[in-house]
Order: sequence, then C-alpha cells, then structure tokens
Amino acid sequence: MHKIIISDTSCLIILSKIGELDLLKLIYGQIITTPEIAEEFGEPLPEWIIVRRIADNSRQQILELQIDRGESSAIALALEIVECTLILDDYKARKIAVRLGLTITGTIGIIVKAKLSGIIPSIKPYLNKIKQTDFRISGELEDLALKQANE
Repeated sequence: MHKIIISDTSCLIILSKIGELDLLKLIYGQIITTPEIAEEFGEPLPEWIIVRRIADNSRQQILELQIDRGESSAIALALEIVECTLILDDYKARKIAVRLGLTITGTIGIIVKAKLSGIIPSIKPYLNKIKQTDFRISGELEDLALKQANE
C-alpha cells in the first residue's frame, strides 16, 4: 500500500455527507489534497488532511482542457509524488489517471478497504447511505463491491 494518499473532492464530499469522513483517517492516517480541492470542498478540512500546492502548474492546465479543476490538480499532484494512491470517482478522470500510470481507488473502494481491514463490519449500510445522496452507484459497481467485501 502506498503511504501517500491524495484525495479528489468527490470522496471528501460523499463521506462528509454520510457522516463518515473519518473513515479516511482510520484507514490511511493522513490524506493530501490540493488548494483547489479544499476550496471545492467548501468547509474547513480536518487537521489530518494536508493541503499541498503543485510545484508545476503546466500539467494541471493541460488536464483542465479535459476534466475539472479539482481532478486536474489531484492528478497533477499525484504525478509529482512517487508511489502515491489517488482517490478519484469521476470516470473520465480515472481513465486519464490510469493512462498516466497512476494508482487509483474510489470512494467505494475505500469502503471495501475499510471492511477488509476490519474497521467496519459491513459495507451495505454505507452503500445505502451513499445511494441516498446525489452520488450514483451502478448496480454493477455495487455487486462488484459486495463481492470484493465478501458480502
């Protein structure tokens, strides 16, 4: 597992909406994000989420031609950090990150990891809470998550 975890906005918003933002801290200890993502989140971030600026904005500017500012900043930061995991939910951003050779996971993957790590007993209640937000989970993704979580 990579020690450095970078999160995009969607994961922070979704976990915050369902009252489970601390899952990230319980699994990873510390998360890194960008000023753009912190701004998109719109609330003060917990002290265990570190905001780091990108050293070279040119990658972010190129990425912004295809995906939004927050996702672009997260990918650009991940390109500057060796051996990190990037938390992304947006399909297009995930495809770009994979093409760039980055390791990714998503919000559902984090919930599965929490179950497999013994932090939570079941992912079903979390999936049900997420489905009550505006976050869309396909039946296929839900089935895959349940299978990966041995449920």
